[in-house]
Amino acid sequence: MNVVIGRTMDRRSFLRNVNMAAVSLAAGGGFLGCLKRPVGAAIAAGALQVNLPETACHLPRVRVSAEREIRTVVGLRPFRPSGFRVAKEMVGETAVVHNYGHGGGGITLSWGTSKLAVELGLPGHVGPVAVLGSGAVGLATARLVQEAGFQVTIYAKALPPETTSNIAGGQWFPASVYDPDKILTPEFSQQFVAAAQYGYRRYQIMTDPKYGIRWMRNYFVSDAPWRSSINTGLFGSLQGLLPEVQDLPSGAHPFVGRFVRQFDGMIVEPPIYLPAMLTDVRIAGGKIVVREMKSLTDVQGLPERLVFNCTGLGSKALFGDEEMTPIRGQLTFLVPQPEVTYATSYENTYMFSRRDGVLLGGTHEMGDWNLQPDMTTKASILAKQAKLFDGMRDC
Repeated sequence: MNVVIGRTMDRRSFLRNVNMAAVSLAAGGGFLGCLKRPVGAAIAAGALQVNLPETACHLPRVRVSAEREIRTVVGLRPFRPSGFRVAKEMVGETAVVHNYGHGGGGITLSWGTSKLAVELGLPGHVGPVAVLGSGAVGLATARLVQEAGFQVTIYAKALPPETTSNIAGGQWFPASVYDPDKILTPEFSQQFVAAAQYGYRRYQIMTDPKYGIRWMRNYFVSDAPWRSSINTGLFGSLQGLLPEVQDLPSGAHPFVGRFVRQFDGMIVEPPIYLPAMLTDVRIAGGKIVVREMKSLTDVQGLPERLVFNCTGLGSKALFGDEEMTPIRGQLTFLVPQPEVTYATSYENTYMFSRRDGVLLGGTHEMGDWNLQPDMTTKASILAKQAKLFDGMRDC
């Protein structure tokens, strides 16, 4: 999940924006018992593969304070109200397959939409292939092209760590992928489900420290009762992709006086994952060219006759997509706490624990291109996070 929760959005709006087309899945059940035992193994030196805690009763507390801040950053998500675009068009004699506009679900859906893109572009093609962009989507596309037996060259304005994908939380969760108030086409709905399912499976076979991918337990925390059960609505449709989803009873979690919904998911740490993917591309014989595509003439001038466009927000100017708009997200990192291996969402803010720091986010500013951190926003996020964690008690 890239940071996308709005400063003015309420909890209902946030959940409504965490979109996935309905997937028919069986309901899970049961509550976690409150065993008096330590939380699962903390992250060992340099390791990322950890055990999920068997109980929420003794979760290590995040130490939230302004004095523990190590950096605050801002990123822009490439959002299209109608959803991401996977489509093919001819630009002169060059076939261009578009794969962009993922909103807050770029890392989450990158493998899935890239699979759709290569299945659209590769059949019948002979010769080398170009990929525009070196973020999560471009790198996944390049690897799938290579796995299909084609030579690939990545053309990018910038390489990791200078990509949009680097400024991302990295949780596997398809958040703010499209406008929930729009009527989606059946074609997009099918693409969305297929992309989510393939991405979910692909990341599971990459849970290796070298990729910075691990399983992580999530706790959605609310001051008010949930408006829908885990078997309906958002959580019902996502249930098959969110193991152990359940509402925890009072006394089975440390968030006193609050309502807690738990599920298991994966986190992809961009500072580790993106360089590892770039290395995989190079090992497989891929070429990397740092070059900005400023016009369609530049695209047509490439030697490759098949081009995959993974330029994200760059597609607005390069291919004239006026639907593209940024979603501004701000993150504050605290000093790492290796013993914290879970994630939380509370009052439109969230926390992920990563090797490079404890990440605190919670902004969703549509149409804002400003990359400068806002100090008022930072203070608000820190205050909400301190409220949550300072109130934790063992159960």
